[in-house]
Amino acid sequence: MEIEMKIRGLMMDPTANTPIVILKDVAGESLLPIWVGAYEANAIATEIEKMASQRPMTHDLMRNVIREMGGTLRRVVITSLIDNTFYAFIEIERNGDLVIIDSRPSDALALSLRMDCPIYVAQQVIKSSSATLVDGAATTDDWPEDYIEDTTNYKM
Repeated sequence: MEIEMKIRGLMMDPTANTPIVILKDVAGESLLPIWVGAYEANAIATEIEKMASQRPMTHDLMRNVIREMGGTLRRVVITSLIDNTFYAFIEIERNGDLVIIDSRPSDALALSLRMDCPIYVAQQVIKSSSATLVDGAATTDDWPEDYIEDTTNYKM
């Protein structure tokens, strides 16, 4: 089963100083933190803030290619969490055909923002992530609530 989620915010992991995208269940209270690279976090942050660049960035190029080839990004899905690595794919529909492409979650999320498509997460990923957070060093309980709610706390 898959759960629809939205990007709730972007923050820095206070212990690892690594960017984290926070996804929130649209119909509930589940939060899913996904650690991403600095460049990917910047691509997500610039789209959240609707900051335009003079030239197309990589995710803008991907959006433009999909559109110019007559495709539509139907959805992105975060499918699994294996050895602390998240896996995802994007679904592109073109001329009635569905193409599924493997993707890093950060790239899928940046593209979903640019193409305004839904984000889904496999329920098992949320369960696995919760178990990892509880067993690991960090929990979302340790994060200040304003970091989770406000994307302006993300600084590059």
